Amino acid sequence: MKVAEFCSNRYWGIALRGMAMGAADVVPGVSGGTIAFITGIYRELLESLSRIGPHCVTVLRRQGPLVAWQYINGSFLLALFAGVLVSIFSLARLIGHWLATYPILVWAFFFGLVLASTVPIVRRIPRWSVSVFVCLLLGLFVAIAISELRPGQIPATPLTLFLSGALAICAMILPGISGSFILLLIGIYPRVLAAVHQLQLLNLVYFAAGAVTGLLLFSRLLSWLMRRFMARTLAFLAGILMGSLKIIWPWKLVDGTGVAMGEKLAPMLSNTSPWNFVAQTGESAYLGLAIIAFLAAVLLVLSVDHWGRRAGGKSG
Repeated sequence: MKVAEFCSNRYWGIALRGMAMGAADVVPGVSGGTIAFITGIYRELLESLSRIGPHCVTVLRRQGPLVAWQYINGSFLLALFAGVLVSIFSLARLIGHWLATYPILVWAFFFGLVLASTVPIVRRIPRWSVSVFVCLLLGLFVAIAISELRPGQIPATPLTLFLSGALAICAMILPGISGSFILLLIGIYPRVLAAVHQLQLLNLVYFAAGAVTGLLLFSRLLSWLMRRFMARTLAFLAGILMGSLKIIWPWKLVDGTGVAMGEKLAPMLSNTSPWNFVAQTGESAYLGLAIIAFLAAVLLVLSVDHWGRRAGGKSG
């Protein structure tokens, strides 16, 4: 890998996309995979990750580290995951503060982001058929079913941290399914967040090992599905995105089940209308500001998508 290559504008842009993915992954309800898709790097991410395996070792042994690095698109992966890690370790506390202080506005922004993200996915579906439509409905059903689950509680042992990392990363790479939300459901999200904040290195190693294992295995499956069944896979992902809107609806009321995070407006609570929220809580619904945040997110996604399609057209 040449230093000049890695320091090029392309890889700085990839690192910024990684930071956006990391910021989204911190929020229980928003997927970094969504950010990867709308910024135009989702397919490249899957293809690059799917190349890491036994064949990569063969290339390394026969042709050397430089060819192996290029084979797995190493510069791309390094820039992307460096951005993800920088974002997680630097923005986790800030985003947590925003969620605690301005929850409705944060959720309204992400609601617009996810809703608008369905547009580029649906546009990329090459053809529609009965089976494609069924996959769309299946994705919608899966996301809604996940949103109806209630938090559990599991101990933070090396095995559970490893399995939690594998499960979370599989969810994280799917647009619309948040790895943080899955961790919240199984009751281990606060422990993982504490490990990040307090730099509990051993717990982070267990979790990261599971995440790497899950990422390498699941990315190969998803990459294969994208190559063999693109229309059905994209429809399924679009359905997941649409169904996940239920999770991140901004106005929520405590439904008496309790959430491990202790957040007043955590996405596990029951949805309500802005007007009922005001009537039940006596607090402001911040409807005007929420609409502005929503429209800003929609405009951002559609602008990024438009820019990405123009850039793709010029390069082609």
